[in-house]
Amino acid sequence: MTDTPVLQARGLNKSFGAVVAAADINVDVPTGERLSLIGANGAGKTTFVNLVTGYLKPDTGDILLEGRSITRRNPRQITQMGVCRSFQIPQLCEGMTPRQNLLVAVGASRPNFSFFRPVGAEGAGEQVGELLDRFGIEAYADRPVSELPGGVRKLLDIAMALVRHPKVLLLDEPTSGVSSEEKFGLMDTVMAAVSSEPVTVLFVEHDMDIVTRYADRILAFYAGEIIADDKPDEVLSDVRVQRYVTGTAK
Repeated sequence: MTDTPVLQARGLNKSFGAVVAAADINVDVPTGERLSLIGANGAGKTTFVNLVTGYLKPDTGDILLEGRSITRRNPRQITQMGVCRSFQIPQLCEGMTPRQNLLVAVGASRPNFSFFRPVGAEGAGEQVGELLDRFGIEAYADRPVSELPGGVRKLLDIAMALVRHPKVLLLDEPTSGVSSEEKFGLMDTVMAAVSSEPVTVLFVEHDMDIVTRYADRILAFYAGEIIADDKPDEVLSDVRVQRYVTGTAK
């Protein structure tokens, strides 16, 4: 990990009527960091992710990727520039197999993509095979997505986000809907899969066991503000975080 910020937020503000979803958000994210976003529902975590990925536009402020503003770009342009995401509810083609979903993702990631050309051309099959292997889902490769366990669906969604070799990967609650027995195995797989690439990972998470094990740093949100920004031990011992986020204040 270097000290050069791959992602920066400067003075981000976003309101929905009287509801403040982002209040003067300022963040520097170094290249290679594993950054977790925590907070109660409605605290501003997903708003921040949606601002970074272009699904929302800030009322004021700027977002920079490697020093270049991406604030007014649309989601597809931001993805092409190197910011990719997975979703709390995996965005998959239910009637297709993991292999087919990944083939479409690989094909769509290429500049010469056309609906009139086979998506398996130009080495796409090799890339898909490598991703299936890296995420440990080869055994499910040719089963319909609709039949897959929740954890496998999560891994497939994240594998599809990694197709473009992004600079920044945002994961929205990667362990939600996954059993307590599976959650650490899933995150071990994800972190091992991304470790072979120079990608910065931001993940929204409610499970503090996951956060403390996998995050280098935590941003804690409350009422649209960042109320703590530090290493996991420091953030989770903060009185405001214990009161407003983890509910452990005495």
